[in-house]
Amino acid sequence: MMKIFSGKSLKTICAVLAGLAVSISSVVAQTYPNKPITMIAGFPPGGSADLLARMVSQKLSVALNQSIVVENRTGAGGTIAAALVAKANPDGYTLFLGSAATQSIAPAVYKNLSYQSPQAFQPITMVAQIPVALVVNPEVKANTVQELLALAKNQKDPLTFASSGTGAIPHLAGELFQQSTGIKLTHIPYKGAPLAMTDLISGRVDMMFDNLPTVLPNIRAGKLRALAIAGGKQTRALPNVPTLAELGIRGAEVTSWFGVLAPHGLPGPIAKRLNDELVKILATDEVRDQLFEMGAEPFILPTNEFVKFLDGDIKKWAKLIKDTGIQTD
Repeated sequence: MMKIFSGKSLKTICAVLAGLAVSISSVVAQTYPNKPITMIAGFPPGGSADLLARMVSQKLSVALNQSIVVENRTGAGGTIAAALVAKANPDGYTLFLGSAATQSIAPAVYKNLSYQSPQAFQPITMVAQIPVALVVNPEVKANTVQELLALAKNQKDPLTFASSGTGAIPHLAGELFQQSTGIKLTHIPYKGAPLAMTDLISGRVDMMFDNLPTVLPNIRAGKLRALAIAGGKQTRALPNVPTLAELGIRGAEVTSWFGVLAPHGLPGPIAKRLNDELVKILATDEVRDQLFEMGAEPFILPTNEFVKFLDGDIKKWAKLIKDTGIQTD
């Protein structure tokens, strides 16, 4: 015989179930982590995402007393990795080093994206902002941006610019640079920054906008020449390199970022544990110095501020891409 519950009884049952869920969640958090964690990076080894993912994972592994394996899932501007994480079990054992490309830009440039941002993810904490540098092969006869513009306008064939993939920050930075200066460039997309870097250094392509941690070692080695920073301020790693804004080029400001996220539905206590540990790690002088040395800018945001930042960044890129008419290849 079916038991019919009163409204008061149902409320009591719901309250008990809610309390039970909280208790279970707390127990899970207390035993977390009890097996290896996977940190997904959406770009190949050697790029900014990979470098940051490995640095953060190494420190977090010590803090959690558990191994963390970095797994590179490349392709489609990092969106293959993002889609994988969005579908993963939200138990804290799959983490993602997300970026402006995967979380903010992709929804505006990919028509058939298989995940929704930010709905499909639980932001944990921001890690760093990344200056974007304009670099050229040393054989390009331009030591300044002004000389590069003159060269581009006087050449019969357009200069070529490489990117780590269609719709990624390096691609959009190049498109904005063209629109802001009136020059014509030919976009050459690659499957990741390392492949693009190889062809840039060898002279197969002329120039590239890329995250500073990726290009900085080659700038220091004399294999590339840095002409400008695309962000709004100069960077500590290259104090003598001007910004595009300082050179009078407006509308081409681009800065990238990376942050740790998890699949939506991650239990609150686990999210807090990860946030607390990461904030402590990122605030140490050792890690801050490592970030500065690799060309990154420490940018720590707690979970609630990261959520607000992400919402604003998605809106910013959507408006920018719509207003400028930038098209993916």
